[in-house]
Amino acid sequence: MKLAIYGGSFNPIHFGHLAVADEALCMGYDKVLLVPTFIPPHKQLTASVSPSSRLAMLEAAIKGNPGLVVEPCELQRGGISYTIDTVRFLIKKYKDDREGKFGLIMGQEIAAEFEKWKSPEEIASLCDIIIAARHNLGGNVDSAVANKPRGQYIGGMDAKGQFLDVNKSAFKWPYVELKNPVIPISSTEIRSRIEGGKSWRYLLPEPVYEYIVANRLYGYKQ
Repeated sequence: MKLAIYGGSFNPIHFGHLAVADEALCMGYDKVLLVPTFIPPHKQLTASVSPSSRLAMLEAAIKGNPGLVVEPCELQRGGISYTIDTVRFLIKKYKDDREGKFGLIMGQEIAAEFEKWKSPEEIASLCDIIIAARHNLGGNVDSAVANKPRGQYIGGMDAKGQFLDVNKSAFKWPYVELKNPVIPISSTEIRSRIEGGKSWRYLLPEPVYEYIVANRLYGYKQ
């Protein structure tokens, strides 16, 4: 069986995440393992939401889709969630069920920082890297990265809160582009909308909405 790994904080999971995972199934993977991080190496999680709540929302979001599987190994392991540790663990766990290498799905803004990860060369040797599109990008992004020296990237977000792209011409590792539909939402925006009393219900699956409301997460107020 062909397996792909899709890690993230999923804080909370939304339709953009699910669209990426579903597209990986369409490209030939039998199952996508959704791996919620415990402590991300490169960003700070919203402290008010527990790992168990993120896990519960993730499980609720994928219920009824047998191709999507929650893999809680990073939550069970604790500590900083380094991808290389997860890949090594999953290779052993699925050694009798896996066909070929794992696919490793990462958003364009994450791929932009891949060289800063722990053991990127080993990760790239053990997995087939799949880069997913995030927000629609402005036409000036390619020109912005065109003059960057090889091995340097533009990642994260710009001043307007838009995801920037990886410089794919300088990306040092083999990869495949995921042709996923781009849904212009983010967990950060959803959290901000909840806290600010703005509309957010239809940005994520109904069971996730119900969980957030029932548990008053992210500053939700009746």
